[in-house]
Amino acid sequence: MKAFLTLVCSLLFLTSTLLAQTTTVEDNFEGDGTITVWVGDDCEINTSLPNPVQDAENGSATALEYHDIGGDFANVRFDVPADFLLIEKSTFTFKIYVPSDGLTGNQNNQVSLKLQDGELGAPWSTQSEIIKPISLDQWQTVSFDFANDNYINLDPMSPPPTQRTDFNRVLIQVNGEGNNDQVRAYIDDFSYDGTISVPVEPNYDQLVWSDEFDVDGPIDDTKWFHQTQLPIGDSWFNGEIQHYTDRIENSYVEDGILKVVAIKETFTDQGVTKEHTSARLNSKYVFQYGRVEVRAKLPFGPGTWPAIWMLGQNINEDGGYWDLEGYGTTPWPACGEIDIMEHWGTNQNYVQSATHTPSSFGATINHGGQIIPTVSDEFHVYTLVWSPDKLVFGVDGVEHFTYNPPVKDAETWPFDAPQYFLLNVAILPEISANFTSSAMELDYIRVYQEGPSSTNDVVRAPAQAFPMPFKDAFEVRLPEGGEGETTVYLYDLQGRLQRMETTFVQNGGLSLQNLGELPEGMYLLFFNLGGQSYQLKVTK
Repeated sequence: MKAFLTLVCSLLFLTSTLLAQTTTVEDNFEGDGTITVWVGDDCEINTSLPNPVQDAENGSATALEYHDIGGDFANVRFDVPADFLLIEKSTFTFKIYVPSDGLTGNQNNQVSLKLQDGELGAPWSTQSEIIKPISLDQWQTVSFDFANDNYINLDPMSPPPTQRTDFNRVLIQVNGEGNNDQVRAYIDDFSYDGTISVPVEPNYDQLVWSDEFDVDGPIDDTKWFHQTQLPIGDSWFNGEIQHYTDRIENSYVEDGILKVVAIKETFTDQGVTKEHTSARLNSKYVFQYGRVEVRAKLPFGPGTWPAIWMLGQNINEDGGYWDLEGYGTTPWPACGEIDIMEHWGTNQNYVQSATHTPSSFGATINHGGQIIPTVSDEFHVYTLVWSPDKLVFGVDGVEHFTYNPPVKDAETWPFDAPQYFLLNVAILPEISANFTSSAMELDYIRVYQEGPSSTNDVVRAPAQAFPMPFKDAFEVRLPEGGEGETTVYLYDLQGRLQRMETTFVQNGGLSLQNLGELPEGMYLLFFNLGGQSYQLKVTK
C-alpha cells in the first residue's frame, strides 16, 4: 500500500509540475509588459511618466521615473515567478536617461543591475552584480551579460551566475549605494533575452467530495468518525479540559446545519470525570491537493476554541480514525498539520490559519489571519487552496496567509501526502464560569480538484477518456494511435489500487469494463505503451 501511495503522490506532483508555460520578461511601460509590479526601495518611482525626452534613441510615450531622494540603498526592483536559467540566456537590457540637473554630490555616473534570491530573508547576501558606466543627458542602451561581463558576487563563495538557479529578483541602482546623494533617472524598454518557465496554477474547479448536511439527525457516519479516546495522561493537548463524545447532544444536523456543540456538564468517560463536553470529528475522506470551502459560524466567548483543520492520514495518534485503519506510521508534526481556521474566544473576531511542520510547530511562526467582525453572528466561507507549491488561506475571498517555503523537504513540506479533516470545539481553562453551551455551525464543507476536462490531456503523452463521467465502463483513445499489450492501473485518491489488468491497445484505443461497483468520485489511471507514460484523471 505504501508503495502504491508513493507512486500516486509522485505522479500527481509530476503532472502538476508539467503544467507550465514560458513567458518573456519585459516592460516598455506602455501597459503591455510582462513585469507587473515594480518596487522602489529608498526611492520614489513612477511607472507611467510621460517620456520627458523623446528623441531618435527613444521615442516612446512613457518611461519609469527613478528618484533617489537620498536613501543609502536606493534602487528599483521586480520579482519574477520562476528562476532565471542564465546558463541558457544571460543578458538584461534597458534604456536609461540621467539628466545632469537631477544629480547631487560627485558619485560615479554608473548604473548597476543586481540579481538576487528574493526568497531569502537577506536577499542581497548572495547577489551578483554588474556595473556599467553611463553618460549624462542622453538616452542610451545598456546591457548586462552575466555570462561574459565582469560581475561581482557579494559572497565570494557563490558560484558564477550562470551556475545559479536561484535568481528571481532584479534590481537597478543608479550611482551606487552607501551615500545620501540624490539621483533622478528615467528607465525604459527593459528586457531579458531569454524566457522563464512559469508553473500554471491548478484549476480546482470540480467538486469531488462534500457534506451539505442536508439530513437532520446524527452525523453521516459514512463520512465522519467521532474521535473520543483520551490521549495518554487523561487530558487532551494544549490544556483542553473537555471530553469529546459521540453523543448526539454534542454533534448533530438540524435544518441543514451541522452543529458541533460544547456544553458545560459533569461527564465521566474512560474513568475520567470532566466538567465540559464537545465533539471532535474525523473525516473518513482523505485527499491531496485541491480547494477547500467551509461555510461556518463560530462559537462565542473566552475559553472557546473552534477549529477546522487537517492532519496527515499517516499520523500515529491512538484513537484517530486513520490510525485505527492502519495508516498511523508518523508522529506529529512530521505528518503535517494544516489549520484552515482557528478562533480563540479571548481574541474575539480574529481568525487565524497556520501550518505545523518539523521546522516550526506548536507556537509556529507560520501563521496569518484577519479580523472578521461577525464570525459568531454570521456565516463566512473559510478557504484553503492546496497545491504542490503552496498553501493559500482566506475568508470570503480575502486571502490572509500563504505558506510557500523556498526549500520544500520533510522538515518544511510534509504536505505531499493525503490529509483528512478535523472539526472540533475545544474548551480551555479560561472558560467563563457563566458558560453553558456554544456551537460551531457548518452549512457545508466542499473539496474541489482539477476536473477531467482540464487535466485529461495534461499527461506525459496525450490521451482522452470518455464518456466522462463514466458509469460502468470507459474508453481511452490515443490521438497518435498505437498498438500493443499494456497493464493499466486504476487508483482512488487515497492511493488504493482499484483495478489492475493487462489489456491490448488496438487502433489507438483500450477500454475498462465492469466498473459499476466503484463508488462515485475521481480516480487516477496509469499505463505505459511504446515508451510513453500515460496519466489521466477519470470520474465516475
